[in-house]
Amino acid sequence: WVSLAVSPLIIHDSNRTIATVRDLYRRVLRPNILITIPGTRENLSVIEEAIFIGVPVNATLLFSRQHYLAAAEAFIRGIERRIAAGLGAKVGSVASLFIGPWDASVEDMVPDTLYNQLGTAIAGQIYNTYTQLQRSQRWQRARNAGAHFQRLLWAGTSTQDQKTADPFYYIRSLAVPGTINTITENRLEGLTNNGGIGALIPFGRNDYQEVFSRFAEAGVDIDSLAIQLQNEAVASLIKVWIELLMAIAAKSAALV
Repeated sequence: WVSLAVSPLIIHDSNRTIATVRDLYRRVLRPNILITIPGTRENLSVIEEAIFIGVPVNATLLFSRQHYLAAAEAFIRGIERRIAAGLGAKVGSVASLFIGPWDASVEDMVPDTLYNQLGTAIAGQIYNTYTQLQRSQRWQRARNAGAHFQRLLWAGTSTQDQKTADPFYYIRSLAVPGTINTITENRLEGLTNNGGIGALIPFGRNDYQEVFSRFAEAGVDIDSLAIQLQNEAVASLIKVWIELLMAIAAKSAALV
């Protein structure tokens, strides 16, 4: 699968975004393409519409359970509309959850006893929601029609933290069934040379509420932080996109 991003410059304009999604998919027209759509509130209708018209989607820039659930429900609504319209129910999709930024954002706010615990707690909460959705009667009906569930994808897990005893902490902690992890080639080689991931973890942890309580006691507002992280990610994406366009323009001008 290859992800191709929609311009973040139109991220708040759902009509232009869905038009761009259609255009990108029509021009590429390959079976292994995913059109990347930020899972902001404005884009939930875009994700649903893209799935309905048969465009595989990478719903990205998701940070919290609320973000994930909104994107997953948009995906399911799109599938249900396809089934109702007599269309094929199988449309590929992933939901990209960013884990590392959680711990990086609170590193200077919490005691060492809470170091690198928030990201995996968030992941545990989301994974439980992920498995619950798959077991729901609503999804079972869609699956009976031939639908494949939207896969959970862990992003932001390649950071090599010198304070962590295991340099592959995130990768190994999130090696759970039915999920995808995105890491760089160098990190993959390093992981392979350091024992790999071992057995998959039966990730049914329910202790995340206790972790969340400890962070709340340390003054961390998780709901507000989720909004902040997504807003910062959108701003960063826009900045990088503009820099990319400027670089292309400069190189094109030089060639001319």
